[in-house]
This record gives sequence, C-alpha cells and structure tokens, in this order.
Amino acid sequence: MGSRPGDRRPYRAGRRAEAAAETRAAILDAALRLFMERGYGKVTVSDIARESGTAVPTVYASTGGKAAILAHLIGEGMADPIVDETLAAVRASSDPRETVAAATHGVRIDNERYSALLQVLVTAAALDETAAETLTDANRVYREALAVVAGRLADLHALREGLTQGRATDILWFFLSHQSWRLYVADCGWSWNDTEHWLAEQVSATLLGDRID
Repeated sequence: MGSRPGDRRPYRAGRRAEAAAETRAAILDAALRLFMERGYGKVTVSDIARESGTAVPTVYASTGGKAAILAHLIGEGMADPIVDETLAAVRASSDPRETVAAATHGVRIDNERYSALLQVLVTAAALDETAAETLTDANRVYREALAVVAGRLADLHALREGLTQGRATDILWFFLSHQSWRLYVADCGWSWNDTEHWLAEQVSATLLGDRID
C-alpha cells in the first residue's frame, strides 16, 4: 500500500526545521568570521548573505540584522558551561585563596575563548544602540557572577576587615573584567598564564590582605 500524503508531513516538517537550523548556523558562522576579520562597522547584511550563501531577506528572517546576530553570538558565549563550572568550584571551595584561584582561572578561560568576539562587541557598542545594550547586559551578568565569588569569600569570613561584599565585587570587577585581560594580554603582550597568575595574586592581596612575596 502506498502512503497517504499526510503521512509524509511530519518528515517534511522535520526536514524544513533541520534546513532552517543549518541556514541559521551558516549565517551566524559567516557573520562571526566577517566581524572578526573586518570589524563590525565595516560588515553589511549583504556581506553576511554573500559569505553564507544566502539571500539578504533570508538573513533577516533567520537571524535578524547585524545587532541581533551579534547579540545571539554573545548569548552563546555567556551560556558557555565554563561559567557554571567556575561558580560550582567557587561554591565548593573552603579555602579563600583557592576560591580566588578558581574564579580567576574560570574567568581567564572565558575571556580567552571569546576575547575577539568581546572586542567586536565593544567596538559595535560605540556604533549601535542595540549592541550597546547587549554589552551592558553582558557586563551585568559578568558582575553578578563576580558577586557570587565575593559572597563566597564573605561566607568564609575571608574578606579583609572593613571590606563589604559589595565593595569586594567592585574590586573583582576592576581586576577581572574584560578590560583588564585585554590590557595585559593584548596591549602589554603578557601570556594568558602570566596574566592569570598575576591577577590572582592581586585579588588575594587586595581582598584577603595576603602579603605578596
């Protein structure tokens, strides 16, 4: 017996969804390459369409404009498992210096993986209001994660006398924000390892009152 026309609909719907996902992935990959190679401001939706082998209307329908694409790419970075893994290590640590070391290492991995994309976002934020909002949201989430670190140090009664959890979060942001990693690695030419070790020492000395030998 032959199948009825309706029997093929689930299969066709599944294939359409799979094709749409593949198209979306191709567009996002193409946009990421172009943003990193040329800079956000010099890339057009037409460039992205040509690079991904799609049409301009397809780019808009699948992913939105440039700012929406960049927001999606940043969102993928923020969802990286390293964030939850780092916070789990921080919460499990009972030694203040180990807490700082775990936090610094996790932040280092995150920044190392996405340093180029973050720089694209910073540049885009100066040109596009939506990109600026994406940067603000990313920084807020980043600071919230650092607040968890400060909270753990407070729970361990490890913060130096007179230092509040809120102020400790501000200090962590000063030492471990995107800008600090870029300053030492990109601008000063330090290795990621050297930067990680130095920043961990500075954080411990400032928050815990440890003496740096």
